[in-house]
Parts: sequence; structure tokens; C-alpha cells
Amino acid sequence: MKRIQAMTLIGCAVLCAGIHANAATVVTVDPAATWNGFMNVSELPSNGGAFVFASGWGTPDLTATFSGPTLTLGPNSVNDTSSFWYTPSGGPGSTGNKIMDANFYVEKTGDPTFSGQSVTFTGLVQSNTLISPYTSVAFIKDFAPDFSSFTTNTAPLTPGVFAVTLATNGGAGRHVQYGFETKGPDVWVTDRGPVGTVQIVAVPEPASIAIAGIAALCLSAYRRRR
Repeated sequence: MKRIQAMTLIGCAVLCAGIHANAATVVTVDPAATWNGFMNVSELPSNGGAFVFASGWGTPDLTATFSGPTLTLGPNSVNDTSSFWYTPSGGPGSTGNKIMDANFYVEKTGDPTFSGQSVTFTGLVQSNTLISPYTSVAFIKDFAPDFSSFTTNTAPLTPGVFAVTLATNGGAGRHVQYGFETKGPDVWVTDRGPVGTVQIVAVPEPASIAIAGIAALCLSAYRRRR
């Protein structure tokens, strides 16, 4: 019995040491980080869904804003009454005429703690009241130096803790981004309430939490063998 107990503890020690030795780069939802905005605009599926244009946008225009530690993501509103954006034109009760694919992200270029690493992005979703067809996901993207190609992984923003992990390429000059992608038709500003929002905060010391969880499993296994 003592031999079993000893082997259990040794196995747990090796496991925890392996976690430390292969620790991922872990990031969470930090309001002090430098957040960027990028918008992809396309036609509605009913109009063929073709890509229209893409450009950098201010983060409040996405819509993505921090209030203290809390990030709120919502549907995009374009303050333009043109029929390009709304049907029949912009105003209360109008229908969005474009799909807005809003990216709110932090970018690391040539950073050795992100390039060629296992990167994990995590946070705590306090609420998600978005209605269909609006969606929002957490992502990590690893772009080629000229942005001509990328790999990505995503996680849904369901209430509770999310975690998304990507093994990034180690090539020079690559761009690693982590953040959120919120997608759906544009909504006139007075009509945004019923469409819903997502609210997210940081998970404190996520790597320590993961290690503590494994340690608890090890302790439980040890106690069952006593």
C-alpha cells in the first residue's frame, strides 16, 4: 500500500513538473492591453453574401468597450442613414443591410513569448444574451508576415470560463492575435437593446488555476488509495 501511495505521489509530481516545464503562454482579458479593431463587411446571405470591404476600425465602433475590468461586446451600429447600410434607410426600426464581422484583438508581432509557443487565451463570460443570427467567439490567430495566410482556433462565449489554445508557428515576423470576433447584421443604435450583448472579465492567474486543479485531482487519487 505504501508503495502505491509513493508511486501516486511521484506520478503527480512528474505530471506537475511537466506542466511547469511545458507551460503555455497564457493571456486573459486585460483592459490595460493595447486593443485593436478590424471590420470585415459583406453582403447579407440573402443578397449573395459577397465580401464588400475590410479596414481598421476604432474599437468603440465595433462595438467593444471596457468599463473597469468588464468588456462588453455588442452588435455593430453604423451612424449612416444610407440604404447601403440599412433597408429602406437608417433609422429606428430599419433592417441592417450588411454583415459586420468585428474583430477586437491584441496583436503580438515577432514576440518570442508568442511565436512558436502554445498560446492560451482565457476569460470568464459573465453573460451572453446575443440572439440569432448574432454570434461572438474568442480566437487566437497566427498570421504570416504579409498576412497572406493564417491558422486559427476559436472557443464559443458561453457563460463560464472559456479557454482557446493554438500552437503558433515559430517563423520570423509572424503576427499572433488574440481576442474576440462578433458577427451579425448592423443594427440602428436605438434598436440594439433586444439584440443582446456579451460581458467578459479576466480569469485571475489562469495557469495557477489549472495547476491547482490537477493538484486536486492528484490529492483525490492519493486519498482513494489510502
